[in-house]
Amino acid sequence: MPATTIVEKWRTLWRNSFLLRYGGAFLVAWLALSLWSLFPILHRHPFELFLAAVVVAARFLGLGPALVCSALSAACLDFLVFTPRFTFAIGTRDDIERLIVFLALSVLVGSLSRQKTLAELRADQTTREMAAIVECSDDAIFSTSPDGIITSWNRGAERLYGYKAEEAVGAPVLMLAPPERQQEGEMNRQALSRGELVESYQTERMRKDGTRVPVLLTVSPLRSPKGEIVGASALARDMSAQRHSEEAVRRSEKLATAGRLAATIAHEINNPLEAVLNLLYLARHDPRQGERYLAMAEQEVGRVAQLARQTLGFVRESSSAVSMDPARIMDEIVQLYSHKLESRKIQVIRRYRGKFQISGYSGEVKQLLANLLVNAVDAMEEGGCLQVRVSETRQWSERPGVMLTVADNGRGIPRENRRRLFEPFYTTKPDAGTGLGLWVSRGIVQKHGGSIRVRSRTDGPHRGTVFSVFLPNTDVASRVA
Repeated sequence: MPATTIVEKWRTLWRNSFLLRYGGAFLVAWLALSLWSLFPILHRHPFELFLAAVVVAARFLGLGPALVCSALSAACLDFLVFTPRFTFAIGTRDDIERLIVFLALSVLVGSLSRQKTLAELRADQTTREMAAIVECSDDAIFSTSPDGIITSWNRGAERLYGYKAEEAVGAPVLMLAPPERQQEGEMNRQALSRGELVESYQTERMRKDGTRVPVLLTVSPLRSPKGEIVGASALARDMSAQRHSEEAVRRSEKLATAGRLAATIAHEINNPLEAVLNLLYLARHDPRQGERYLAMAEQEVGRVAQLARQTLGFVRESSSAVSMDPARIMDEIVQLYSHKLESRKIQVIRRYRGKFQISGYSGEVKQLLANLLVNAVDAMEEGGCLQVRVSETRQWSERPGVMLTVADNGRGIPRENRRRLFEPFYTTKPDAGTGLGLWVSRGIVQKHGGSIRVRSRTDGPHRGTVFSVFLPNTDVASRVA
């Protein structure tokens, strides 16, 4: 049995035993009297000696035994220490007042000492409860010294990272960060040294076996009672399950997007297929022009193959980021929905400035632009105007990249709805939408390290909605968990 458990059991038995507590009061008073008898130097300080006995009784036995010890101490002083003996019976008024003052001081000192003891017990109990909460938490909770050395490690950290407490304590915290995120850990340590709180953010950490795990990390400074920074505490929550569920939702939305394209693709493919059939008929009945008709049929088949490749781009996963032309992707999306645009007599205005390449996942960027374009078309009445723009720009005058803009002159988005546009399952089209399109779109933008903004007006000559997407012209592979 652990020593702490044994001590705790004896404390409980001591507090709950009436005989032990009040017998201890007699024992403490007797011990003070014995010390006074054995050491002549204490004859000059009897009050201090017996006050100390009352304090000991109050601290370890309780207020009741402390009061008994006060009475016993007063009796010892009266009957055995001071002369003449039996002061209460034959003593002068000064002697009686002296003993009454001692009793009052004993009760006061004992009461204060007991209050301090109770406060310490409550603080100790709170500390033990907090330690138990930290130790049993499912989240990884650990602390580090100012120079980044791990000083404590709970069970949640053992489960998340795979290191036992004896392995982690004393090791540098940077061992948990992947090589490409070492700078991130150093920046956090510098911020903590300045007393700043590192707000919760999603990042990636390494387990003992070398595998990576997405975590939600919060780091805060630890301060001494004097306010000095003595270390840092970190809380890491495993985001694997949430990441998998979000990824499943994104994939389902991607398939739903591809499904909504089916009708459009079917119409687009039907036209060239009809042309192929007519050309084959002409080639069979006019052998002299057969070569020309077959060449034209081959061109129409090429159109079908191109539409099929564009459709596959929405659902085919890409294992790594590639260089892509954003203007070309925008054209492909407009072409895919050309039938829908023509049937509603919507004018399309293209404004492309410059030729440039960016790094990213083309299938996801296509899905992003398709979501924005479909929403714009749905918001417009027949004969509306759709503007798509692609231009090179810089965000905050620092990061170079590209700005993709989809603007419509539709009915606009009310102010009360704009705050919830990017929430999952929120939609203003309950009969047609799933509420996941813009949520997935924002996730795609964040995955590429960019940003998305919306502006909208519901009245006036400039009514409509403008979605602006900034994608930086940098490698996105390092940002993908």
